[in-house]
Amino acid sequence: MKLIDDDDREISEINMTPFVDIILVVLIIFLATATFIVEGKIPLNLPKSQTAETGEIKERKIIITIKNDGSIFLDDKRISKKDLKEKIKILNKNSTVVLRADRNVPFQKVVDVIDICRAEGIEKYTVETMRFE
Repeated sequence: MKLIDDDDREISEINMTPFVDIILVVLIIFLATATFIVEGKIPLNLPKSQTAETGEIKERKIIITIKNDGSIFLDDKRISKKDLKEKIKILNKNSTVVLRADRNVPFQKVVDVIDICRAEGIEKYTVETMRFE
């Protein structure tokens, strides 16, 4: 005959299952929001346009960003003009170049990048702007 039931014993350890569940939910929320934050890694003050297009380019695109200080980025990685020319040689000639330049960048720097692309056979360009609100 048993005098002490198994259910009457003291709980001497912590149940970690709810804690792990909460941590996993927090991790999922963090990962979901982090992808939205990463979108605009290079801060730019884009020029404004009344006719800015919102459509997405369907073919392969090469994103070239020119910051206010004149630094050039190819797909979010800083690159020199010489290295840009070498990378453009490797890329598909049917690609579309998306130029993102700060509104305060001298136009000559944009023309220099276009010249590099044209010298390597790329003829399709689009200039990213921000729509007037």
